[in-house]
Amino acid sequence: MTPDRALVEHVVASTGLAPAEAVRVIEDVLAFQAEPVEDFVRRRHRELKTYGAKNPEIFARIAAELRDHVVAAPHLTERQLRRLIYT
Repeated sequence: MTPDRALVEHVVASTGLAPAEAVRVIEDVLAFQAEPVEDFVRRRHRELKTYGAKNPEIFARIAAELRDHVVAAPHLTERQLRRLIYT
C-alpha cells in the first residue's frame, strides 16, 4: 500500500526527510497501527509476563493502553455492520 501523496508531502515539509525516507516512516507507522487488537493484547501480555507482572496488573495495564493505542479494526460481517447501524 502506497501512502497518500499529500501525507508524504506533509511529512517531507514538516520534517525535512527525503521523500523516500518519509514513505518508509509512514509505512512503518501504518504497519504498526495495523496490528489487530487480539494480536496487540497477546503480544503485550507476553511482554509484560516476561518482566514478572501478574495477570491482574497486566489486564489493567493493557486495558489502559488500549484506550490510547490505535489498532486495526476487527473484521465485521455485513450482519455486524447492520446491527451497529440499526440497534
